[in-house]
Amino acid sequence: MNPIQIEGETFIAVTLKLPKTNFMAVTNDTGYIMCGALDVHLFNTNQKLIDRKIVAGRAVGVRTIEQLLEAPLESVTLEAEQLGITAGMKGKDALLKMKAR
Repeated sequence: MNPIQIEGETFIAVTLKLPKTNFMAVTNDTGYIMCGALDVHLFNTNQKLIDRKIVAGRAVGVRTIEQLLEAPLESVTLEAEQLGITAGMKGKDALLKMKAR
């Protein structure tokens, strides 16, 4: 777990090395982006999770935090869309839209 800076904003990067894969996320107080382990479809279809208003995005095929920041997001939650975060947006650009409000 390490703090990282993106255009002067502080985020926390988490990497967990697992057998044959890595789990990665970058977060702040508003939301997060994550590797392919994130089930955005579940967040967008399960009423209990929709009610939590989770701001998150998923990038697939990434193996490092640097790749996660540069990769286009494959999917985002409905609440992320409310902040202007869209599929196809780079991870770091999505994070900047999640700046603490």
